[in-house]
Amino acid sequence: MPTTDPIADFLTRVRNAIMARKTHVDIPFSKIKHDLARVLLEAYYIRDFVQVDEGPQGFIRVYLKYSNGKPAIQGLRRVSSPGLRRYVNQHEIPRVLNGLGTAILTTPKGLLTGNQARRAGVGGEILAEIW
Repeated sequence: MPTTDPIADFLTRVRNAIMARKTHVDIPFSKIKHDLARVLLEAYYIRDFVQVDEGPQGFIRVYLKYSNGKPAIQGLRRVSSPGLRRYVNQHEIPRVLNGLGTAILTTPKGLLTGNQARRAGVGGEILAEIW
């Protein structure tokens, strides 16, 4: 059954894999999920990810990052949802945990972290917060 919110599905799969202490998690492929994995890699929240072209859709294998047994991702939260979108301009981009976390936005320049969006001078829809 197809999911109505692929980003929430991505975040839930990662959260569940971290709680189960898995080394990797497989997520059905879509372009937005691929970009989300890229942003998490650039922000050093995951070790790596690969796209596997198997089956009708393919999937993304996300390798989770741990340090001394503790996961790099302590928490993640979906902010904007299909029923309630949350848009901000560049001056309203939230600082997650006073700068210790990261906001992930979809902008006209693609998927960016909050800091990247501030530097680029763009706003957009806040997809998720991660810390």
